Amino acid sequence: MAHGMPMTETPGRRLSTSSQLTTLPPALLAQSARRLRAMALLYSFTFFVAGTLPVLILPAERTEFLGSVSRWLPSLLSVLSGLLVAWLTSRPSLSAEAVVRFGLVFQVVGSFGIACAEYLQPSTGSSLRSPMSGLSWVAVWVLGYSIAVPSPPRWALVAGFLSVSAVPVVSAVAMANDAMPLATPLRFFLHLILPYLLVVLIAGVGARLVYSLGADLKRALDLGSYRLVERLGQGGMGEVWRAQHRLLARPAAVKLIRPEVFDNATGQRQSELRMRFEREAQTTSRLQSPHTIGLFDYGVEDDGAFYYVMKLLDGFDLKRLVERFGPLPVERAVHLLKQACHSLAEAHAVGLVHRDITPANVFVCRYGRDVDFVKVLDFGLVKPQAWATVDDDGVTRADRVGGTPAFMSPEQAVGDRQIDGRSDLYSLGCLAYWMVTGTLVFQKSTPMAVAVAHAQAVPDPPSQRTELPIAASFEALVLECLAKQPEARPVSAEALAQRLDQLSDVPAWDMRQARAWWDLHHPVAPAGPGTE
Repeated sequence: MAHGMPMTETPGRRLSTSSQLTTLPPALLAQSARRLRAMALLYSFTFFVAGTLPVLILPAERTEFLGSVSRWLPSLLSVLSGLLVAWLTSRPSLSAEAVVRFGLVFQVVGSFGIACAEYLQPSTGSSLRSPMSGLSWVAVWVLGYSIAVPSPPRWALVAGFLSVSAVPVVSAVAMANDAMPLATPLRFFLHLILPYLLVVLIAGVGARLVYSLGADLKRALDLGSYRLVERLGQGGMGEVWRAQHRLLARPAAVKLIRPEVFDNATGQRQSELRMRFEREAQTTSRLQSPHTIGLFDYGVEDDGAFYYVMKLLDGFDLKRLVERFGPLPVERAVHLLKQACHSLAEAHAVGLVHRDITPANVFVCRYGRDVDFVKVLDFGLVKPQAWATVDDDGVTRADRVGGTPAFMSPEQAVGDRQIDGRSDLYSLGCLAYWMVTGTLVFQKSTPMAVAVAHAQAVPDPPSQRTELPIAASFEALVLECLAKQPEARPVSAEALAQRLDQLSDVPAWDMRQARAWWDLHHPVAPAGPGTE
């Protein structure tokens, strides 16, 4: 199971669904935009260092270069155009499709810039180059661009023709201004037109192959009624994708076994992975607490790939929340812990133990009009309480101990006794410790050392790990959850929630303050196609 995989809506480039370019997967579109930015920066750097800098260094050429606007202006505009494109592609407000279209224009402009640098340089010095002496660097630029930045073949063909036309057009201008010798029509065609028609043909074939691969990838990313849009995160076994329902235009999160994990597994292990994934889906679908992640659908593809579909959450897991914004006030931590208790209380009531309560598996989100709403994720390690950790069944034998060492109860770490819901309460104590201090209960160099510390060492009180005020009653309750013996902890998640609700020296978390926090740090995204 993929532990610690974010379910948040990661900020990214806006992806429209209305143009031809959506034949490519949105993830590939976003990658094309990133490649375009890299190529634009490389273009500006190479153009200046290889094309303009040598002319500026040589005195005789510099004088003639700077003395003619027709010579320095194209170079200046070319360098600036590359920097402009790099800046535009870094702006998330510009859709990936608009970036790709704009990139095709840049391909043409860049080609004319290269041709001008090659054929409009001063007639003295070593930088002079005749278009009759071989292929222009325009050919390299067109071929490289068509492979690096995929676009619809028809568009790529048009952009290719316009790009290579830079060589005959600029050469004709140079000949008309006596900057190079005139050529006969046949010589002009054979040297300045025919080779570049072949370049366009090669570039067009390459662009079609790359584009076809992208279209095939998009078809491969279709799961049932859902289309995978963007990968949100991955862990040891699984990965989570942002997806869209084909008919409802409803965003969702799809979890599936990572292809390389499944493909590299033996036949028996593949069966075990599918059984474990199916168990997680069935377990989650039975739980009705509003603080347990909701399941929309699950299924198996023709190739045996198992997936299930969940609500796409808008917010942060507690790992990211604390790492990004720092430790939480005690009253906010109490508010969040009570909601986690609600989810676990239902699971424990039907005899299930989560076994992997970690900051990455507790998500804080906007939920309709509510904020600071908790969803407990990842029931992949859940087991009936009657199962002992030593004699696990075949589905989970590979992770007999299971869980994350930094949040593992002593009985889970040692693996010598039956685990019940109080193991999750120990993990909740570790979670509370993390929320108010921003540190782990035990910070050791290896997972084994951490597990031993959970089994044997006495934790420092949270107040010794932070300068923020920690209410005494809250600290005592956290340390009670961290008791080595399950009998010394609160008897149940429901009892823990009641104890949290009765902390007299902890004020109630002000929801107006919570809403102000969310409006400042994570405002509501503008409504758009396929958003809730």
